[in-house]
Amino acid sequence: MLYCREIIFNCFLIVPLDSNPYAIAFHTSSPELGLALSNFAETHRCQTWDMGRSLATHLHSYLAEFISPQTWQDFAFLAVAKGPGSFTGTRIGVVTARILAQQLSIPLFAISSLAAVAWSQTRQQTDPQPKAIALQMPAQRGHLFTAIYEITPTAAIPLLADTVLTPEQWEEALATCSSPYQLIQVPENLGSTVSSLLELGHLEWQQGKRPLSSEALPFYGQHPVDQ
Repeated sequence: MLYCREIIFNCFLIVPLDSNPYAIAFHTSSPELGLALSNFAETHRCQTWDMGRSLATHLHSYLAEFISPQTWQDFAFLAVAKGPGSFTGTRIGVVTARILAQQLSIPLFAISSLAAVAWSQTRQQTDPQPKAIALQMPAQRGHLFTAIYEITPTAAIPLLADTVLTPEQWEEALATCSSPYQLIQVPENLGSTVSSLLELGHLEWQQGKRPLSSEALPFYGQHPVDQ
């Protein structure tokens, strides 16, 4: 069991929530479960667990323990990693988040796992200029999960949306990228980026977005039978 680094808001405009004061995010798209909770003021908690294949068995008990002393009625919205990553883990996380958001009648922000990694790379930097982050992560059959995000103070903007490419196609995409970029090899364990999921969800919340739970769809990229 590991603890994420404390949520930091150096150069990004983050304001507290209003009525229901808390929000929660969970990241299940890798072997490492990540949970983060905040009211974007004085309370911030983030924790990770190496789950392996036991996610389905223990997710609900970890959630119940993690949110205490808050209750589910204290949350204004949820955020969840929609992939890419583990097919089974992503499916469990998105399905769980959709059920909770529907039962609580609160918005659910489904955030790209790659966008969260890109955000985590720049969230402690003080440079206000937008920065492009190119990300690659191993997929099956020699392919790559790829994306390019421009990071601004208020969003992770996809210059190349999450997609599966061959290494040759990815090289071509990078060669034609019009923005200077930093290339990131995405690690296997992604639970520690859950605080970035929460921040990205909150930024969308501040912009007035209120997505329904039914709008949260996983991104698998490849058919699970082929994985």
